[in-house]
Amino acid sequence: MLSRGLPQGAVPKLERPGPLRERVYEALLDLITTRALRPGQHLVESELAGHLGVSRQPVREALQRLNTDGWVDLRPAQGAFVHEPTEQEADQLLTVRTLLEAEAARLAATHADPTGIAALERLCEQGERAVQDDDVETAVALNAAFHAKVTELAGNAVLAELAAQVGRRVRWYYTPVARQRGKRSWVEHRELIAAIADGDGARATAVMRAHTEHTRRMYHERDREDA
Repeated sequence: MLSRGLPQGAVPKLERPGPLRERVYEALLDLITTRALRPGQHLVESELAGHLGVSRQPVREALQRLNTDGWVDLRPAQGAFVHEPTEQEADQLLTVRTLLEAEAARLAATHADPTGIAALERLCEQGERAVQDDDVETAVALNAAFHAKVTELAGNAVLAELAAQVGRRVRWYYTPVARQRGKRSWVEHRELIAAIADGDGARATAVMRAHTEHTRRMYHERDREDA
């Protein structure tokens, strides 16, 4: 049952402003991307509504939108299920991520100022502490924030928009391997910061490409081990 499938405190409070259906959509998407709702898990409208403290109508609308966006599968006579990504889907998404973020790193090396470098340093310090504390959820969130900051420092609005479109799905794929990537991921982040701080676009590109490729390979290795 859903009530046994969600960790204690996993359900977000719907306190943000905006249309209710949008808040329900965002709440469910957060639960999916953090894997509080796991791939293949059955989603029961009434139980979701109870957890979120809303009626079934906005939940139904959110599930339909999540289905359109590829996060949920609606199966006739069975109901809604969290989508289970195929290896090909993951590979395509993570390959695109490598292309986008390698270019973001190159541009960041050109445009980043000391304030931006300091922001990356702070995120890296926080991420290292999260890994040391074995706080996977915080480490995943800080990893996403670090990569988003690199993209912001690139100074290209179109690139930032494209990266944001894939960012949540990257987090979905990264979460299962976050503990395995662990300290090494943040060592690579340190190497990236050094390249950006030196204004070395070619080195920043190479470091970011290798960094994202490590995650992609580890995801596929884990996927094969689970098969």
